[in-house]
Amino acid sequence: MRTVLITGAAGFIGANFTHYWLAQHSHDRVIALDVLTYAGNTWNLKDVWENPQFTFVKGDICDQALVESLLIDHNIDTIVHFAAESHVDRSITGPDAFINTNIVGTHSLLKAAKKVWLEGATKKPHHFHHVSTDEVYGTLGPKDPAFTETTPYAPNSPYAASKAASDHLVRAYHHTFGLRVTTSNCSNNYGPYHFPEKLIPLCLLNILHGKPLPIYGNGLQIRDWLYVEDHCRGIELVIGKGRPGETYNIGGNNEWANIDTVKLLCQLVDGFFKTDELLRARFPQCPAAKGTMSTSLITFVTDRPGHDTRYAINAEKLMSELGYRPMAGFAEGLARTVQWYLDNQDWWRRIQDGTYQQGF
Repeated sequence: MRTVLITGAAGFIGANFTHYWLAQHSHDRVIALDVLTYAGNTWNLKDVWENPQFTFVKGDICDQALVESLLIDHNIDTIVHFAAESHVDRSITGPDAFINTNIVGTHSLLKAAKKVWLEGATKKPHHFHHVSTDEVYGTLGPKDPAFTETTPYAPNSPYAASKAASDHLVRAYHHTFGLRVTTSNCSNNYGPYHFPEKLIPLCLLNILHGKPLPIYGNGLQIRDWLYVEDHCRGIELVIGKGRPGETYNIGGNNEWANIDTVKLLCQLVDGFFKTDELLRARFPQCPAAKGTMSTSLITFVTDRPGHDTRYAINAEKLMSELGYRPMAGFAEGLARTVQWYLDNQDWWRRIQDGTYQQGF
């Protein structure tokens, strides 16, 4: 039985992992830590809020004293570190927050873990798992092999550079101080609770409201899409069976050009409207409600600076060592995502009207 501190637990992936871990490990205690910035949303945790195994703490990972007190007071033995600024566009216009949270915040966590777990009166069995991104590896050409765990780091955005720095800090605390750590680098996630500034939920909600679907450049940038529950399963395997000090790539084996991703999303939404007459009444501005195709909303916009051409994850190490397999095909996972957003209109309406951080 573990007591797990999940940082960034009110964010997209952190919330999904919190739900997943409590469902799969019902005897474990989960302490959820989140400072509730713009992307932090307690509504993401509403379904587990009353679980006696769950405790929410509003706080900053940069507050080392707070983290130390949580580790001691709750007898925490496992940290799963999701907390991060993660939107590339925001890192271009305002990189300071990314340096503070992703680098300084990770270092604060590491210092707290080292002090409590390694320097206390009793050395405590422990595990610090750090969640990172494939963007630390830079970009790939069309014919380049997918990123492996030994691909040299070449980050191209302030976001990616800040995550690369945090990865190096985690590695250093293992090799220098003996902290028991693992790191995972994932490809692009999608699924429930995805904040609507990201490509898939942004385009989905724009389709429902008949708004343009903004596609950077020519839309041929390629991403390896990973259903968020598959990501959670991958992290679970690394925590349970991964080798200390090792990095594991978690991917979906699922490369799609952005334009094709948006076209598939349009096709799926159009299909939902064909089989559900109520949707036409709920979303009258959607092209499908008017008998036209949602792809008519696609609009190409100026590409962003330093936009990476292609990401692709080689997850062979995780697959061969720990038995990982992504279970959700892209069409299936995307359909489940669309259905979740249709079923949870109250959730994204609160984000759109700015009331989602008022509690429930």
